[in-house]
Amino acid sequence: PHAEAEALRQAGDRARGATLYVTLEPCNHQGRTPPCVDAILRARIRRVVVAAGDPNPRVRGGGTRALREAGLEVLSGCREDEARAGNRVFLAAMERLRPHVTLKCAMTLDGKIAAFDRSARWITGDAARLEAHRLRSQSDGVMVGIGTVLADDPALTVRLDPPWPREPLRIVVDSGARLPLAARLIDSGTPARAVVAVADEAPAERVARLEARGVTVLSCKSRDGRVDPADLCARLFALDVTGVLLEGGSELNGAFIEAGLIDRVAIFIAPLLIGGATAPTAV
Repeated sequence: PHAEAEALRQAGDRARGATLYVTLEPCNHQGRTPPCVDAILRARIRRVVVAAGDPNPRVRGGGTRALREAGLEVLSGCREDEARAGNRVFLAAMERLRPHVTLKCAMTLDGKIAAFDRSARWITGDAARLEAHRLRSQSDGVMVGIGTVLADDPALTVRLDPPWPREPLRIVVDSGARLPLAARLIDSGTPARAVVAVADEAPAERVARLEARGVTVLSCKSRDGRVDPADLCARLFALDVTGVLLEGGSELNGAFIEAGLIDRVAIFIAPLLIGGATAPTAV
């Protein structure tokens, strides 16, 4: 349920005649949950203070208008900057009609993300890894490229204590549908929440095997045989994905940067030197 409906449920009869403070304009449309405006009216709230308007085309002013038409006092713009900062992922997604993308990477002082032989090793410490899982927990999807999967076989899960109840999508950008059927990310959670983005010319038999394995396959437009990041973002947005944590290698990171799709960067720099002209970098 949305926050308004849950707060009103907990308040019960105490909500009658009260003032409701919300960070975002209440919705007035039927989605996966009933309209919050209806819950507010049933609770007999007297006044609603709204910090920021909702840019979602299905809402955008309709919530506050419906409340005013029902006779409630509505005040808007209270501490709007703070509310927008706290809701930056959702607001950016609604305004740009694509997911907000955070690029996250760990590197050494000389900019390396792995050794020259691509061997897996921890670059950062426990505190940085905990923060990385916190970033995952705040995202609708965690994205890597097929190169990362073939090299490291990541689970892409949220590992926090206590266990995190929300399961972000585990997204692999895999133009040629090469994802191994035994990859950990398929069985580390609900298989259907493993999403494989393939190019529209990917071999049909490989795509069929992935679908038979239970994963969700997104067939995307391609550029030079590779998944078009902008088309992938549009398809994810259609699945109600508003925030993506990109944990790619240099190729995938570079493609998203070149497409102008990076909204925020989280870089963890370790006081180490790896060296090697051929050791991979973040971009």
